[in-house]
Amino acid sequence: MWFFTSPQIVFGEGALSYLAQIRGTRALIITDAQMVRLGFVDLVKEQLAQANIEARVFDEVEPEPTLDTVRRGAARAREYAPDWIIGLGGGSPMDAAKAIWALYERPDLEPDAINPIEYLGLGKRARLIEISTTSGTGAEVTWATVLSDPVENRKLGLGSRETLATIAIVDPVFAMKMPPRLTADTGLDALTHAIEGYTSNWHNDFSDGMCLKAVDLIFKFLPRAYADGNDAEAREKMHNAAAIAGLGFINSLAALAHAMGHAFGGAFHVPHGRAVSLFLPYTMEFAANGGNYRYADIARFIGLDGLGEAQLTRALIAAVRDLENGLQSNTNIASLGIAREDFARAIPKMLDHAENDTSITANSRVPERAELEKIFWYAYEGKHVDF
Repeated sequence: MWFFTSPQIVFGEGALSYLAQIRGTRALIITDAQMVRLGFVDLVKEQLAQANIEARVFDEVEPEPTLDTVRRGAARAREYAPDWIIGLGGGSPMDAAKAIWALYERPDLEPDAINPIEYLGLGKRARLIEISTTSGTGAEVTWATVLSDPVENRKLGLGSRETLATIAIVDPVFAMKMPPRLTADTGLDALTHAIEGYTSNWHNDFSDGMCLKAVDLIFKFLPRAYADGNDAEAREKMHNAAAIAGLGFINSLAALAHAMGHAFGGAFHVPHGRAVSLFLPYTMEFAANGGNYRYADIARFIGLDGLGEAQLTRALIAAVRDLENGLQSNTNIASLGIAREDFARAIPKMLDHAENDTSITANSRVPERAELEKIFWYAYEGKHVDF
């Protein structure tokens, strides 16, 4: 038995105007200071005003939101008593909104206790709307929640199906102002979601089609969105692709690139999309060397050439590397300026955190600790995985 979960998704040009049709009295917008400066918060408040909904703002969410930030946001929610929580931004504000909603409904709950097994009983005080402003995380349609623990210097992969948004708004108007580096990082994050969602041990008939479609859209439109931020078609297609990839992987599971990316990003404070996508081709090679030829399905779907499963798999891995190079993304850890001795010191804790990440269990080939360490070093040096 398995599940396919999805919020109501409102997408396309003008999707934000749907807020004028919702019913309620008070909304708390969870966001960051940049969304305020860009005027995005005002756009949301204008639509809520048409629905006669009062709105207040909690704009203290930082990149990779911490447990304490979530606790502060929940305290603000309890003071205000909204019937809508609205996450506005990239993955960080949207993930924070999920956790804040959970703690608002359950004041006895600690944020790191949000899990898919325990019944939380959410929805008695408020409902959740997620509005994506970047084209990558897919957090608007997922129940995954990534928070940071600065004391332990690690990222926590949390989540409960109950924290899935009631409504997800995917309006490309927000993506038009994304700079090239953010476009690349978030787009490659979506690609990692889609490829891992299709090739993980937990892939299924319901998620497969979404993952394949997302990969196809990303290869076609991410280079265009990166080259010309005003390419309206590319922006809309990438915004859709990120949500589609989110639906794909959350209904299967992410895999080894996410486990390693979470551990590495927590240790060296590298943006999530850049971290997980950096590891993607290395983990693809590791899985393919163990016999995972579902990569060949993806290669065929996007029109790559090759004779047989092995050639098609290598063609896809090469295409991923070519895409990353074309987007001027980091393809090895040394290129980030991280000293070898600093990386070596961080290895033991990164191994611990990667091994404890739920994503590693869904990889088609689960590495032993020595193999995992070897992949970390291959990614540092930019070597092809040959084991």
